[in-house]
Amino acid sequence: GTEIRTPTRNLGVILPADVYLNGGPYFQECILGICETATIMDYDVLITSGTANDVSGIRTLVEKEKVDGIILTRSLSDDRAVQYLTGVGFPVGLTGICDEDIIQVDTDNEGAAESLTSLLIGRGYRKFALLIDTLDYRVNRSRHGGFSRALLKNGLSPEKQLVYAGTLNPDLVDSLIGNIISQKVECIICGDDVICTRIMSSLQSQGYRIPRDVAVASLYNSPNLDCFTPSVTVVNVSARLVGNMIARQMINFLAGKDY
Repeated sequence: GTEIRTPTRNLGVILPADVYLNGGPYFQECILGICETATIMDYDVLITSGTANDVSGIRTLVEKEKVDGIILTRSLSDDRAVQYLTGVGFPVGLTGICDEDIIQVDTDNEGAAESLTSLLIGRGYRKFALLIDTLDYRVNRSRHGGFSRALLKNGLSPEKQLVYAGTLNPDLVDSLIGNIISQKVECIICGDDVICTRIMSSLQSQGYRIPRDVAVASLYNSPNLDCFTPSVTVVNVSARLVGNMIARQMINFLAGKDY
């Protein structure tokens, strides 16, 4: 018959390998939320990192029976980790969205981007620049979708807006801002707090007045943005709550309860 595994009462949490470079506070807050709930429900958390193409760390956790379930903290468009874990029938949860039938907890990033963009259009802005990280991440595709939907609903053409999707390295920021200003953009919408911090710092160091010369908004908030004057218009997302929820769902699933 099948071998019965002894529960370890451990959850594995997989962080993206690049989180140490530019992950921002989202992942720290998310892990804090996972750990809070796990502790209350008598579980421990093991944290490891993985990349889009390297699932060896995950495989080790599964094969050595170190954890009862695994939580992934970023969803990629073609996710090897999800494919591997569903393939071996291992309990898996995701903070994000994907097409597989697994536990998923996410905030409505598309709705949030649409709301913020609509709010800005309501304030009279018509020409936007949307700066987001790579569209390989589902969250950025959602943000782009919400932005486009708000434009269409308000009778503005998405083709007339500037969209930059990709890794925003510091050398690129200054030339990007030159391009944005020369094209008479009225409002820059940043995909997250990391991009927004770079844009605000660069604008201010070049002597631009915000919002008189150009307005700035961000689709994700963090303490990094508290230091700017004037304050940035942002979407508030509780990553900690997402962490609480995914841990509770996963532990209920492992206990055979509804989730």
